Amino acid sequence: MDHVARINSLGRAVPTWAVYIHLLLPVPLYFYMAATGGMGVEPINALERKMGEIALQLVIAGLCITPLRRFAGINLIRFRRTLGVLAFTYLCVHLVIWVLLDMSLRWDQMWADILKRPYITIGMAAFVMAVPLALTSNNLSIRKLGPLAWRRLHKLTYAIAVLGAVHFVMVQKVWETEPLIYLVVIAVLLLLRLQLGQQGRARA
Repeated sequence: MDHVARINSLGRAVPTWAVYIHLLLPVPLYFYMAATGGMGVEPINALERKMGEIALQLVIAGLCITPLRRFAGINLIRFRRTLGVLAFTYLCVHLVIWVLLDMSLRWDQMWADILKRPYITIGMAAFVMAVPLALTSNNLSIRKLGPLAWRRLHKLTYAIAVLGAVHFVMVQKVWETEPLIYLVVIAVLLLLRLQLGQQGRARA
């Protein structure tokens, strides 16, 4: 239990702004690597995928917070909104790379790809769902919407996680283990969340 208490104490001591700075540092680092030949022969593609992967990792990290508190006693709830905003930030960077660097603002081609390529359709659907969550990730929105409506809206996170994982699996040219692991982890986390919800209703 001592290590759990230490983690919780550290979680209370770390300011959220420090988490933002630390987790945004990879953005300029990977851009620098892409510009200097550190990301292989297709740097734009590699950079685009890396930003999307980090976004998915942050979504998964956010989904882990409630099970960690319930089953391990680790309380990092104050960082859940931070992780969500950071995930959306990386998702935006991922999208901007696709629009500006990959597609070079060829809007007709982009719309055609969104409609005809399932993995792009799925990825764009996840982004559209994430927009209202990012816009309401603040205390003012909680007061305006009310806690219950706000929580219901932010349950879109579960759909975003699934769509993001499916998008990551489909975007690979060959079957790879890592994207499938993300999909399995998300499925397990959603099952745990369902179990916690059922337990809460049973107690009520």
